[in-house]
Amino acid sequence: MPFSERAYGSPAIRGARDMEYDVFSRVTRLLRQASRDCSGPETIAAVAKNNELWTLLAADLAHEGNQLDDQTKGGLLSLASFSLRHGQRVMSGQATTEPLIDINMLVMKGLRGEVPA
Repeated sequence: MPFSERAYGSPAIRGARDMEYDVFSRVTRLLRQASRDCSGPETIAAVAKNNELWTLLAADLAHEGNQLDDQTKGGLLSLASFSLRHGQRVMSGQATTEPLIDINMLVMKGLRGEVPA
């Protein structure tokens, strides 16, 4: 099942890229609204949602039916790995959410075709 369908529970009329953009936008908004230094429960909740997003994306990338080219898959899997590790550092008070926000914004730009592939 494609990432966008798992994230929303059912296919929609909108395209997969639009749905993926919306999911990244929602999670990134949570990260932006939370304390950058993990000083409250809202930051932990936002980072947990970000970790869930990247875990679902990584699972979709690893699925044999994923049609992205190997270079793009590899790059996104690297970002997933970094985001998950960094999220753990944020939740333990050793890092800020800024890199997570930056990565998500870059992916959102890519989904909109605003950056070269």
